[in-house]
This record gives sequence, C-alpha cells and structure tokens, in this order.
Amino acid sequence: MNNSNTPPIRSERRDAAENRQRILDAAINLFKQNGVEQVSMNQIANEAHVGSGTLYRRYRNKSELCLDLIKDTVDLFFDNIGTYLEQNQSIPPSERLKGVLSLFICFREKKSQLLIGVEYSSSINQLSARMQSPIFNELHQLFVGLFNEMNAIEQNHFDSVFRADMLLTALSKDYYSFEREVRCYSPEMILEQLSLLFI
Repeated sequence: MNNSNTPPIRSERRDAAENRQRILDAAINLFKQNGVEQVSMNQIANEAHVGSGTLYRRYRNKSELCLDLIKDTVDLFFDNIGTYLEQNQSIPPSERLKGVLSLFICFREKKSQLLIGVEYSSSINQLSARMQSPIFNELHQLFVGLFNEMNAIEQNHFDSVFRADMLLTALSKDYYSFEREVRCYSPEMILEQLSLLFI
C-alpha cells in the first residue's frame, strides 16, 4: 500500500480536538454573557468559527454539549456520592438518601447554569428527554435502590420507581428554580421539605 494515500490520522485527531476545544470555549463565553437557555447551537458554531455540521457531528444538541462541559465535575460528584454511601453503610437508608439529596442540591447550586443546559431539550417531549439524561439516570438508580431498602426495613409498599421519578421531578430545573426564585426557599429549606415528603 502506498503511504502517500494513507490519511493523516494524527492531524485529523488534533484538528478534532482543537475544534472541540474551540466549541467548548465559545459555549462557555456565550453562556456567561447570555445564559445557557438563550444561546443557540448556531451561535456557538459561529463563535467557535466552525461549521454547523462540525458542531452537530460532535454534539447532537445543547444538552450533550453542556454535559461535556461539566463531565469532570459530574464524575467527581458521583465519586463523592459513592464515597459518602460507602462511608455511611451502617446508617439507615432514609438518612443516606437525605445525604445524597444534600450533595445533589449543593451540586445544583454550584453548577446551576450548566445543569439547566444538560436538562435542556428541544424535543417535543422535554420531560422524557430530561429524565433520560445520564445524570438523572444514575440518580434514579441510586434513589430506587435506597427506596427499596427503606421499603424492606419499614415494611412499606410504595413503588420505588414512581417515588424516584417524583423526587427527580422535584429536583429538575423548572421546579427547583421555581422554589428558589418564586417561593424564595433556601437550599436548606428545600432539602428539609423534600425529606419530609419522600423520607
């Protein structure tokens, strides 16, 4: 095989990495200036000086782009939850659930704009798209497991999946933002009220 016909794999990878970084940098700048919800994918492509096709080949939507922006933070967040659960195996599942809720509320407060972007969906069924995001999928599994433990200990018969769905809905951007901005509840008050409802 003639080496001159072999595609330059390394330069393509470097170009792809440079495009990715330009896209992420452009997105961060635009999000800081305008807020995540007000920025379109076309604006990001223009700011990054890449074609729309290049942007959409890497990210199907703004949710995927925002998830990439906070991927390391999300990984650290779930590592922290894993450590917390491991260190507190002996306490009742209801207390562990409250601890996980507290960690998530702190995470939401620190990364609110990008989490809004992760939860953003242009699809018609926004709720379904939001609940299928990787963050919410993993949280759902954690909540179901803790609710199942609570059921077994307390001899309750509530549906753990349904309860986890309702808890995640209460923690979603629309409802959480409403409680913070309209009802003026502090994160601590929200944690207490969710604990009263779900634990």
